[in-house]
Amino acid sequence: MKHKTTVLVTGGLGYIGSHSVVELIASGYEVLIVDDLSNTEKDVLSKLEELTQVEIPFFQLDLRDKAELNKLFQSHKIDCVFHFASSIYVDVSMENPLNYYNNNLVSLLNLLNVMKENEVKNLVFSSSCTVYGQPTTLPISEASPIQNSPSPYGKTKVMSETILRDVSDLEGKIKVISLRYFNPVGAHKTGLIGEKQGSNPKHLFPIIMDVISGKRKELKVFGTDYDTNDGTAVRDYIHVTDVAKAHVTSIDAFQFEKHYQFFNLGSGSGFSVIQIIKEFEKVLGIEIPYKKEERRAGDVAAIWANNNKAKNELGWNITMDLSDMIKSAYNWYLKQNKG
Repeated sequence: MKHKTTVLVTGGLGYIGSHSVVELIASGYEVLIVDDLSNTEKDVLSKLEELTQVEIPFFQLDLRDKAELNKLFQSHKIDCVFHFASSIYVDVSMENPLNYYNNNLVSLLNLLNVMKENEVKNLVFSSSCTVYGQPTTLPISEASPIQNSPSPYGKTKVMSETILRDVSDLEGKIKVISLRYFNPVGAHKTGLIGEKQGSNPKHLFPIIMDVISGKRKELKVFGTDYDTNDGTAVRDYIHVTDVAKAHVTSIDAFQFEKHYQFFNLGSGSGFSVIQIIKEFEKVLGIEIPYKKEERRAGDVAAIWANNNKAKNELGWNITMDLSDMIKSAYNWYLKQNKG
């Protein structure tokens, strides 16, 4: 696909979507953003325009409104879609599964139908390592089996990939690349955009920032009896900018003959919760108090990636390590909270 084509980014004001918008524009692509603002704020748009020095067309739209979505496709020439828009929290999905199935699946079905009706042939899908469930062998390669996820959120990713594979392989009208992220963290090097989770963050890095700032007394470590090096859950953390760059790089893979492709996006290493705490303390020179808690429903013990396929077939690799992730996340937090 040549540059100066147009990419529609759904959920483009969200965490990974916004970083991908920056990388798309830096690589010469035209960008349209769709977001319903349910998990972000409109001011991210002005930050993106400041970063890119480009006026970016934005449409506030719920993808479950198929008629409005179709109007957008009919009024713009769209060459490719990056689909990030979805509900994303494991614990919330355990409490309200129906909402997760409704939002994540209906929006995808509408998007596919509208793409088909308007002859838009390329889709990059925001998937997740959660499709592997509780893995039996580590690290996880793309040859690892898809398993039934313990959470409704994970199940929506498995179902979405099933739908995408069938639509892509059986009909042959839409090419799909599913990118299975492990744990994106960190923020843009400028500190202008990052992971905004409001007053009740769900992910580890923002929660640690709340402990550092004094908003929380301590970090709750859920599960200390897993079969891992120190009993706490192990995850593969990857800088969000590396994830964003992988999306842009993946566009070139649409030239391959295969209709449905999928790649792991991870660093290739796993870190336990305790190891993350200790690295924060080392990098920032502070102490992070924590309290041991029971396991949470829906969590797996350990998961990290074999990322060789993305390296070999996409020509992509990580450029930032755990220290970079922590420093950029901290810089973002300081700017958000005025130092």
